[in-house]
Amino acid sequence: MYNFNKLYEPTSVEEALRLKKEHPEALLLAGGSDILIKIREGKLAGCDLINIYMLEELRGICLEDDGSILIRPLTSFTDVSMHPVIKGHVPVLGEAVDQIGGPQIRNIGTIGGNICNGVTSADSATTFKTYDAVLELTSMDGIRLLPYAEFNLGPGKVDLRPDEIMTGIRIPKESYENTYGHYIKYAMRRAMDIATLGCSVNVRLSKSKDSIDRLRIAFGVAAPIPIRSTHAEESAQGHALDAALLEAVAEGALADVTPRTSWRASKEFRLQLVKELARRATKAAVEKAGGTING
Repeated sequence: MYNFNKLYEPTSVEEALRLKKEHPEALLLAGGSDILIKIREGKLAGCDLINIYMLEELRGICLEDDGSILIRPLTSFTDVSMHPVIKGHVPVLGEAVDQIGGPQIRNIGTIGGNICNGVTSADSATTFKTYDAVLELTSMDGIRLLPYAEFNLGPGKVDLRPDEIMTGIRIPKESYENTYGHYIKYAMRRAMDIATLGCSVNVRLSKSKDSIDRLRIAFGVAAPIPIRSTHAEESAQGHALDAALLEAVAEGALADVTPRTSWRASKEFRLQLVKELARRATKAAVEKAGGTING
């Protein structure tokens, strides 16, 4: 039994924005794989809903004229992982969302919903953070562009204003060009489980492929929100491809994370995971880029 109050079903993005302005307390219903569960559990009982799932304007992926990748928020996880633009330029994003739930969830769940939930365990979040994604947030007053790095305000809290709808996620060309990434999700089960800890790394190697030109690394469930590790990134800059690189990244990551103890894992175990996943994901990303870790 789904106990909600009113259900609005706009037929265009413009109508959806008007409804959001008139009813700022109403919740947006996309795939529903999260919000319907909360309504059924009683956590959101009696809420108003604006169903945007049928708005095809908010679905799809394309390569823009400037080379940036535009992902519309209603694109399902399955469509993200299967799309040729994603496979060709940021395959790590597809690999990450392929680890969400099971096939049914991936078919109905949306990439925008995964971000707007604001949870630290979102499998797409770390990869978007490492690729400097920019969010397109639209209201009746126009479009607000916000770096994804500034979107998460706290556990389950994001910088989405009451009259706004996310209409796009952009990955700049300079962030993905000549980069290779790897995502590792550690969970208690191999499937149908949320992350105990997640780590996404991408690297761009020097022309000689013997050192790091740029490294980006982010973690999920290592802090109240998905976070980038700037200390690890700085320690890797210009570093030779050797065992010391992996240790520098692993130790640097510890300076930025603040994991907690939960029923899934202790703080101490998560700290161990941070170091080990940082090593493994970095090594895998380097190898995908054509490099070899020596020593």
